[in-house]
Amino acid sequence: MSGHPTGIPGVHPKGIGRPKIDSVDYNKCPLLVIWEITRSCGLACSHCRAAAQLGRDPRELTTDEGKTLLDDIAGMGTPICILSGGDPFNRPDLEDLIAYGKRIGLRMGTIPAATENLTDERLASIKRAGCDQVAFSVDAPVAGPHDHFRGVPGAFEKTVKGIEGAHKAGIPVQINTCFAEWNLPYLEDMIAFVKEKNIVFWEVFFLIPTGRGANMKGISAKDFERVFARLEEVRKESGFHVKLTEAQQLYRFQSLADGEMKKSPAVNAGKGFAFVDFQGDAYPSGFLPVSAGNVQKRPMSEIYREASLFKDLRDPEKLQGKCGRCEYNWICGGSRARAFAMTGSPFGPDPSCSYVPKGNTVA
Repeated sequence: MSGHPTGIPGVHPKGIGRPKIDSVDYNKCPLLVIWEITRSCGLACSHCRAAAQLGRDPRELTTDEGKTLLDDIAGMGTPICILSGGDPFNRPDLEDLIAYGKRIGLRMGTIPAATENLTDERLASIKRAGCDQVAFSVDAPVAGPHDHFRGVPGAFEKTVKGIEGAHKAGIPVQINTCFAEWNLPYLEDMIAFVKEKNIVFWEVFFLIPTGRGANMKGISAKDFERVFARLEEVRKESGFHVKLTEAQQLYRFQSLADGEMKKSPAVNAGKGFAFVDFQGDAYPSGFLPVSAGNVQKRPMSEIYREASLFKDLRDPEKLQGKCGRCEYNWICGGSRARAFAMTGSPFGPDPSCSYVPKGNTVA
C-alpha cells in the first residue's frame, strides 16, 4: 500500500486524530509504515503479495522486537502505523502492540482477515487497546465473486458482519477494494455498496502483479483515466475519503483538471511510505519486494533515510523511460511497485499511465 494521493490513510475525514501531513518531510520519514506482524492467514486471496499460509512463522518479530520497531517509527516522526498480515488477529499480542503504539504517540490501525477470528469480542478488544481505525477488504459487492477471489466460502458474509461489529465497538471503518480486470465491471455496484456502510475511508487499490497476483491482469491505462474521473465524483459527493493506492498518476490527472500543478508529491514506494515484513526486512513497499535491510540489524529510520534504494526512489532524476521524461514526475513518479513488477526495474516506466509527456510522440 504505497500511494495515498487523495487522503491520509487511517485518518478520520473530520480531522479526528489527523496528523500534520504538511509537516512530514518524506526525505526524513514516511507518512506511514505498514508492519506485517504475521503472514499467518486462513484465506487464500488470489492477489496476495505474500502467499500467506495458516501457520505462524517462528521468525516473526517478537513483542519486544516489535515495540523497539514502534519506538523507532515514532522517533523518526512518522505519525501512522498500520499492523497488517496475513491476519493480524492471529497474533495474541495485537492489543499489546496497538496499546504501546498509542502510548508513544502513533495513530494505530489494523486490517483483520474475514475468518473465525473476526468476532465482536475481538473487535471490542482492539477498541479498548486504542485502535484508531480498522479496515476490511471487499472486492465485489456480492458474495460469490468476492469469496472466489478470497479463496474461502463465507468470507463476504464474515466481512459484512465484521463491519457491523466494528460499528458496534465504535471503531471507524475503512473498506479496501483491489481493482483488476476481473472486477472492474463491478465499479458502480461497489460504489453503491461502500456508500451504504457508514465508512470513513474507501481505499481503492489497483492490482500489482506480484506474489499470487503475478498472473492476474490489471486494468488498462485508458480505464485508469475513466476510474479516476468517476472516483473524483465520488470523493466530492460522499461523506468519506476516497484514497487511491498504486495510482500515483492521479496527481497528474488532478493537476490537468485543476489547471495547476499539485504542490506536494504523491506518496510512493520509499517516498513517504515504508513496509516491514514479519521477520523485520524493510522494503519501500510490500508490493516492491526488494529489501534494503533488516530492522533487527539496522534501525528503520536509518534504512529509510540512508539506504541507497530508498534515497534513489525519492529522486525523480533516477526515473527511466517516459516517467523520467515526464514534467509531472516529481509529483507523480508513477507506481514504482508496478514498474518493478512489469519492467523488472523499480525506476522503469509505469505501464498503467496513458499520458504522453510534452515533447514525446509516443506514450
